[in-house]
Formats: sequence, structure tokens, C-alpha cells
Amino acid sequence: MAFSVEQIREALSDGLLSFPVTDFDANGKFNAETYKGRLEAFIEHGVSSIFIAGGTGEFFSLDEEDFREIVEVSVATVKGRVPVIAAAGRSVKDASKFSNIAAEAGCDGILLMPPFLTECPEDGIVEYATAVMQSADIQFVYYNRGNGILSAESVKELAARNPNMVGLKDGVGNIAALNDTIKTVGDRLVYIGGVPTAEIFAEAYLSIGVNTYSSAAYNFMPEMAMSFYKALRAGDKATVTRIIQNFFIPFCRLRDTKKGYAVSLIKAGVALQGMPAGDVRPPLTMPNDADLAALKAIIDQNK
Repeated sequence: MAFSVEQIREALSDGLLSFPVTDFDANGKFNAETYKGRLEAFIEHGVSSIFIAGGTGEFFSLDEEDFREIVEVSVATVKGRVPVIAAAGRSVKDASKFSNIAAEAGCDGILLMPPFLTECPEDGIVEYATAVMQSADIQFVYYNRGNGILSAESVKELAARNPNMVGLKDGVGNIAALNDTIKTVGDRLVYIGGVPTAEIFAEAYLSIGVNTYSSAAYNFMPEMAMSFYKALRAGDKATVTRIIQNFFIPFCRLRDTKKGYAVSLIKAGVALQGMPAGDVRPPLTMPNDADLAALKAIIDQNK
């Protein structure tokens, strides 16, 4: 770990965050060389933290060998310039294993995802997350989404039981519920906006004190994504409105035409911008020709 707990909290609470796509070669194997270049580009354009092997990075399709190589390459490439946060999830055993692999590689934190494919009671999620958080000597952000959504009181309990929990990432977009959590838990945690294409919620997030969010669009439109974030924080409503109208609304409409496009369109976007990362792994699919043309039109209109 290259950063203190306080430095990690500061980086997560103020500055644009992003998740690089994971580069695969023509055979579907992790491509370390192109991934290194992607990480360098992320840092060059000014992100405050990099979240690796997350949802946009197709964590759900990575095996242990993939994950180990990704975290090792990421830490060696970033070289302590910004915090590196890796994802973990699945079973308690798997999540603990991934968390410890990341910690041993020198990552600064873990984004803990809820378990897949099962309905989970809140008290069960608290026990799940606690078991994982107590299994590794690293800082954790819990990803509140999907089948693992926690209420304000459950978040408060989880934070109280786990001193190494530093943040909560919102993947729901229920502003009233998130506001309840923020007012209940207070500054014990850092709060991160994390719904797909989070910019569409950014104004609402900021209104309740969530200063930052993870930007998937940053992968292929870094200058625009950073301009949007700076305009948001500066109160430049005209710029915020223009970018939302011209880019994020048409992008979200296209994204919503097919399940999985929140990731697939990002991989298509980086290819259109001359930074190909290979195709998504099944069960995701790459955009068809018509959708690819629509994405290209959106990009071209916002260069």
C-alpha cells in the first residue's frame, strides 16, 4: 500500500474516479502491454484514483490467474502516483482470496461487491462483508447495489464493526435512501456515486454531499469527462447541461437498448477512439453494426 488511510479517503472523496476496461487479446487472454498504456493514459488525464478489475473491467469474468496478473501489473505501472483499488466479490472464500492477492500486490483498497445470483437479507450481507473485510489487511469500499443493498442502519453497523471500511459506493441511484445513509452515518465513510454512467446522476449526488463518482465514459472520452467533472464542481451549469444533453443523454438511451451495454459500449468506444482493448467476454456481447454507428455518431458530435 502506497498511501495512508487518510490519503486514500481524500483521493476517494475529491476528484474524478474511473475504472479502466480490461484489455484482452484476440484469444481472450489478458493483454498486459496494452493495459499498461491504458493506465498511463488514465493518470495523464488526471484521475484521483484508479479502480481496476471492477464492473467495467469485467471482474465477473476474471479467474484468479487473470486477477493476480492485473493487480500486479497495475501496481507496478501506477507506481504510487494515485491509489489503486481492486474489486473483490463472489463467495466469502473467493472475495477473501482476491482481497489478499490485491493486498499482497500492493493495492491500496478493495471495492467489495455483493454476492451474485442469490437474494440476500441485509443482516446476511453485513455478515458477508464483515467476514471479507476482516480477512485482509487492506481498506474496503462496499458497493451498495444489486442484490446486496444495505439501508442506512445496516451501513452504520457494517462501518462500526469494520474499522478498515473507508467508503460506500452507491450503485442504486435512490437519492433519498443515500441521503438517509449519509445523514445517519456521517463522515465516518467516504461516499462515491456509482450508478452506470454516473454523470447522469452527478448533479443530484452533489446536492447531498457526494462530491465524486466513477466515470466509465472516461475510458474513451477523458477530456470531456474531466471537463464535465470540473464544470460540475465549479457550478458551471451551462457546461454541465450542454454535455449531458449532447453526450450523456443519447449515450444512456443507446446503453439502455441492450443488457450489458453499460460495459460493452465502453469497450466499443475505446476501439473507436484508437485504443482497442479487445472484445468483452461472454455473457456480454459487443455492439452490432447499427449500435456501433450510433455510438460513433455520439462520439463525433462531442469531440
